[in-house]
Amino acid sequence: MSNGCCGCCSALRPRYKRLVDNIFPASPQDGLVKTNMEKLMFYSLSSPEKLDRIGEYLFQKVSRDIYRRRHGYVIIAAEAMDQLLLACHAQTLNLFVESFLKMVQKLLESTDPQLQILATQSFVRFANIEEDTPSYHRRYDFFVSKFSSMCHSNHSDKKMRDRIRLAGIQGLQGVIRKTVSDDLVENIWEAQHMDKIVPSLLYNIQTAEKYITVECLEPESSEVEEPSRLAEACLRELVGRASFGHIRSVLRPVLTHFDRHELWVPNDFAVHVFKIIMYSIQAQYSYSVVEALMLHLESRAGCGAGAGGVRAARANVLTHIVAIAAGDSVGPSVLEIINNLLTNLRTSVDRDSDKDEKLYQEALINALGEFSDHLPDFQKIDIMMFIVSKIPQQRGKGSKQDDTLQTILLKSLLKVGLTYRTTELNRAFPFAFLESLLRLSQSSSPRTRELLQRILHTLLDRHDNATRLASPEINYSQLGLSVEKCSRSDLIFINKHGFAIYSSLYEGLQLESNRVSNMSSIYTSAALLCCEVASDESAPDLLQLILS
Repeated sequence: MSNGCCGCCSALRPRYKRLVDNIFPASPQDGLVKTNMEKLMFYSLSSPEKLDRIGEYLFQKVSRDIYRRRHGYVIIAAEAMDQLLLACHAQTLNLFVESFLKMVQKLLESTDPQLQILATQSFVRFANIEEDTPSYHRRYDFFVSKFSSMCHSNHSDKKMRDRIRLAGIQGLQGVIRKTVSDDLVENIWEAQHMDKIVPSLLYNIQTAEKYITVECLEPESSEVEEPSRLAEACLRELVGRASFGHIRSVLRPVLTHFDRHELWVPNDFAVHVFKIIMYSIQAQYSYSVVEALMLHLESRAGCGAGAGGVRAARANVLTHIVAIAAGDSVGPSVLEIINNLLTNLRTSVDRDSDKDEKLYQEALINALGEFSDHLPDFQKIDIMMFIVSKIPQQRGKGSKQDDTLQTILLKSLLKVGLTYRTTELNRAFPFAFLESLLRLSQSSSPRTRELLQRILHTLLDRHDNATRLASPEINYSQLGLSVEKCSRSDLIFINKHGFAIYSSLYEGLQLESNRVSNMSSIYTSAALLCCEVASDESAPDLLQLILS
């Protein structure tokens, strides 16, 4: 009689509960009962309004089995949830997702690493499903926090530690994919999320044995075994999906992470990370990365006692990435980058010039050169004219700071000049530019005058004769000089500006503060002019300069 009563009670249970109960075997080792699972899926698809109840009932069973430590049945329930999730049509997915995510959260809250990994795998499957209708109420705060903490796992067993960290990164990747493409869902770009996601990825990238940065993401095998490689792939995806308005949301926690953990010196890791960002970002936004780093150059955050060294390291990172941005920089952004670099140089000069500060200045000058090297020649001329306009003009004895600034800006000008390839002299020396250079040739500083002559050498020398003419030589036949007949445009240029150039060289020789290096550099300038503008028309003026 009692058995009959139980049978009656069982028959009175809702059909969906009976179908759910039947997928569980007597012994968990036997696994999911596949025939009964097929019946459950058919029922779910034919009665989609029951999906939320099926999900809730499965969640209750998972919660009970986790509490009782019946992990075999937990795994079976999770597998059933996954299959139902994948079988649901897009329009009915929201009916089931709430229960599904509750189950994933319950598994993640478990202290068992295996269940946490199982939950992550389920979440990733969910993240890869495209939904037609967004869910406005769905939030991922817990998942971001939990996956981020898994990225920092310090489990005593290395293999398990790597598995947990990999799962954490995969989970973050899933959250990113699920949210960044849909502005109606929770905004993943908010600081509260980025402050957890970005440091977690950087922490794992740093664990790589050595840093090799490639321009694009290499195709990965289906199973990535190194957290550092997966974290890099995830960072690339995050940066690649960022719109212009969200770039700073990623960059801010990157800069904060390097400051907080004093990762600028040595800066191999910083260079690696910023190259990843530059190679992953949409090309039209690359300037914003350079801008953010330049604004951060003078920041006191993360400097500590070795402020100059940290600034130098940041500037060195800038040197490595600024060339990547150059190809996509046009118009005002070019001069804006140059102006910011020159502003930082001027600020540096105002401080005491210790060894670290000089390294900082050199790094900024190198960044200027790297940036210019990847620009078209007409922009290089614009940059050189812009730099000349910033150089303090002084004939008498100037202040020490002005002298230092003049020297540094001329070094910057020389760095840009070395990237320029002169074809016609009138293009290399626009009148305003030439006039400013010749004015500097009368500076009171021997060092400034020598730098000015080296700039002239760089822009005049089209046949690589400068090194052969570095010092006077009696037997010119052994120098192997390369000389071509002066072109018509160059002849017009030298007829128009030759007197001013020759006068400048002559007056430069008369200055009492000259050193041997000044005399030698003026000689080289005169010799290069002989090679570059050699013609019957120009010869008399050159001979007059030499005789004078």
